[in-house]
Amino acid sequence: MGTDIEAVIFDWGGTLTPWHTIDTEALWLAVADELDPVNAAAVAAALAEAEALVWARARDEHRSGTLAEVAELANVILTDPARAVYELGWEPHSLTDPQAPAVLLGLRERGIRVGVLSNTIWSREYHERIFARDGVLGLFDGAVYSSEIPWTKPHPEAFLAAVAATGATDPARCVFVGDRLFDDIYGARNVGMRAVFVPHSAVPPHQVGHTLGEPDATIHNLGELLPLVDSWRAGPP
Repeated sequence: MGTDIEAVIFDWGGTLTPWHTIDTEALWLAVADELDPVNAAAVAAALAEAEALVWARARDEHRSGTLAEVAELANVILTDPARAVYELGWEPHSLTDPQAPAVLLGLRERGIRVGVLSNTIWSREYHERIFARDGVLGLFDGAVYSSEIPWTKPHPEAFLAAVAATGATDPARCVFVGDRLFDDIYGARNVGMRAVFVPHSAVPPHQVGHTLGEPDATIHNLGELLPLVDSWRAGPP
C-alpha cells in the first residue's frame, strides 16, 4: 500500500542551492573595509568570531541567531552599504540548483505541498529575494527560517514548525530533503518524517553534530527525487 505524502520540505544551503565552500574571512574583510578601512582586519576578525559563536550555539544548543546579532556581538553597526557588500559576496554562492524548479513544480503537480526549512542567520526577506531572483518563490507553500524562530535544526520544534507552515498535519506523511546527517536527517527522523540525504556537500568537521542520522533514501541530485517520491506513493506491487 502506498504512502500518502502531504509535503516535501527542503533544506536550503547545500540542497536547494549547491554547496560552495565560502571564504568567510575574505567576505567579512570586504564588509569591514566598507565599515572601517583603517581597522578593517580587527573588525573582520570580530565579525568572524561572533558568527562562529552563533553557529556553535546552533550546533550544540539548537538555538537560533541572526545577522543583526552577529553584528551586535562584534560591537559593529552593520550599515546598509556594508550589508550590500555582504550580500554581493554571497550572490554567486546562493544560486538555486538548475534542477530545482522542475522538481518543485513536479511535486506540486502531484498535489504534494512544498516547503523550506533553513538554518540561517539571514532574514526571510533576503531568502525570498533569492528565490524570486531564481524564479522559484511561487513554488513554495511555506517556509521557516531559523532566524525568525527560537530553534535551529535538529530541534524537533523547527521541523514541526516547517510542517505546519506548509499546511501539512502529520510529520509521518512528510519528507525532508537535506545534505547534513545531523541537522537534516537525524532531526527529521526524530519527529517521524522520512528523510532523504543528498550527500554532495563538504560539511566542515566543526559543523558536524553528535549524531549521524540514518536516511530512508539517498539521492545524488535533485532530479532523482520525483521517481523516489513516486515509488513511495505507489508502494509495493
